[in-house]
Amino acid sequence: MIATTGTGATGWAASLNRQLAPPLALPGPTDGELAFFVREAWPSAVTGTTLTAGRIAGGQRLRIVCELGEGGTVFGDGIEADHVAVDWGQRIEIGAASRTLRLVG
Repeated sequence: MIATTGTGATGWAASLNRQLAPPLALPGPTDGELAFFVREAWPSAVTGTTLTAGRIAGGQRLRIVCELGEGGTVFGDGIEADHVAVDWGQRIEIGAASRTLRLVG
């Protein structure tokens, strides 16, 4: 799964979004929302694929339960060395932080 803020919505998330019909309205740099995309949403007979992309409004959380047989990894902004291992049954919550990015020139 890929989750993005408005400041990160121009790279990988924008590429994923172009494949949707219709594409999501991605959050802007100052929006307090996130967009998410499920990678390789394989429609098995047991799980299906009803939720593959969407937006998470400010103050809301997307709750994910790990169902990977051999565990998984959560990391931020592609920095693989800074990661957290997740195993079957563990829960992950994703949402926008209350603090925002502020670029000082």
